[in-house]
Amino acid sequence: MEQKKILMANLETTYLGLKLKNPIVAASSGLTNSVDKIKELADNGVGAIVLKSIFEEQINNEISNILYNQHYTSYPEAEDYIKVYTRDNTLQHYLQLVKDAKAAVDVPIIASINCVSATEWVTFAKDLVEAGADALELNVFVVPTEANEKSDELEMTYINVLNEVKKHVNVPVAIKIGFYFTNIVAMADKLYANGANGVVMFNRFYEPDIDVENLEITSSEVFSSPTDIRRSLRWTGMISSAVPNIDIAASTGIHDGNGVLKQLLAGAQVVQLCSTLYKNGAPVVKEILTDLENFMGKWDYTSLADFRGKLSYGRIKNPAMYERAQFMKYFSNKK
Repeated sequence: MEQKKILMANLETTYLGLKLKNPIVAASSGLTNSVDKIKELADNGVGAIVLKSIFEEQINNEISNILYNQHYTSYPEAEDYIKVYTRDNTLQHYLQLVKDAKAAVDVPIIASINCVSATEWVTFAKDLVEAGADALELNVFVVPTEANEKSDELEMTYINVLNEVKKHVNVPVAIKIGFYFTNIVAMADKLYANGANGVVMFNRFYEPDIDVENLEITSSEVFSSPTDIRRSLRWTGMISSAVPNIDIAASTGIHDGNGVLKQLLAGAQVVQLCSTLYKNGAPVVKEILTDLENFMGKWDYTSLADFRGKLSYGRIKNPAMYERAQFMKYFSNKK
């Protein structure tokens, strides 16, 4: 009997025009804020690493705390010095992290930026590219708090940030967004039309909760659960078909090999891991890669392109499975 030839699985892919050895990306978090942690992730096989975001708001909070505690309000020169020193010191530490990470590992390093003022987006972006970042991830989230703000005006904030950054850098740029849009597909299309190379879906924010025992506002659960994948999976499947030229980095609720496979089948170019790295450690990456290889062997796939998007919105017989109306149809048929 002729023995079946075993084909080697090729996990290589591209993201934002960068060549990755596999589609597993370490998401921006506290696990990507030091060279030692970054090396551990690389040693366990991740294909790329997004550094912990540099937060302008956090810098501003540090400045405010210093000024409040030291009572410099009567000395404007001292205030200016503290503001400049704190900002520059934080930025220099981050730039050094980019340089050290590039020297320590052989996977793409993506710098992440979260700003609140228009000028700092550009300043940070230029400095990070000069330090050696292979790409940028703009972590944009606008909380609508005014009743008179229009949705299109809020969306233009994202577009304006993207346009300004793209004018000043020559590396790929991805936008990390939340799901608070009336039309996420249209938003992804606008981002692509304005130069975004990729979109990360979705950001996981600190959400408020209420402690009824102490009558206080607290923070809700930080980590995602595997069931959270449903939120990003739908939009990965739809956007990969509707906006095929933008790279999708699926995020949120991806905890194991099955989660990764689902997102790839829906059309994601790569997946970003975070909560599972906190819960299970960097070695979980090796387990996930083994799951990918086993899956590909089972179905005789030799590359990710053989099955990426196979179950996306535009390639299944019943696209309504991705639509909200299907939810009601499902329960209306139950007795």
